[in-house]
Amino acid sequence: MSRIGNKAITVPAGVEINVAAGNEVTVKGPKGTLTRGFSPLMQINVEDGTVKVVRPNEEKMTKQLHGTTRALLATMIEGVSNGYTKTLKIVGIGYKANMKGKNLELHVGFSHSIECEIPADVTCELKDATTIVVSGIDKQRVGQFAASIRNHRKPEPYGGKGIRYIDEQVRRKEGKTAASKK
Repeated sequence: MSRIGNKAITVPAGVEINVAAGNEVTVKGPKGTLTRGFSPLMQINVEDGTVKVVRPNEEKMTKQLHGTTRALLATMIEGVSNGYTKTLKIVGIGYKANMKGKNLELHVGFSHSIECEIPADVTCELKDATTIVVSGIDKQRVGQFAASIRNHRKPEPYGGKGIRYIDEQVRRKEGKTAASKK
């Protein structure tokens, strides 16, 4: 029995949900509009401020789709009402970021700077030269773009330099101490 799939989703004020033929769901809110197609096996019911996902049978695949469909709908509703943000911190001497037109330019220890093209549905702002805030209404797109920025220079365990999420704990390692071990 899916615990997540059986939970009803409460729709906040100002959010409108339309379910078209073929389970094409459109969610409109104060931040924007998201559209996504879901499996035709699931039945999506919208009634008096709640959304409920119902599965037709107890097969393993439909149980998996049940929880996934409900979770994706919940993130869509959360995205159009509040939005999502990921904050990245650049750590290292001389490491910094700046905006170059509509692109994000990273200086992270290479001989050249790296330019990241910002997707149309994601906004990127710099609090300072070492703090990047990625935000948008689609949780997957925000997370994917933040991960692609982090991928250019992952935090390394010895010096701790690199690009990390603001709440990420980097596991530090001790350096070589061969000379003092005699």
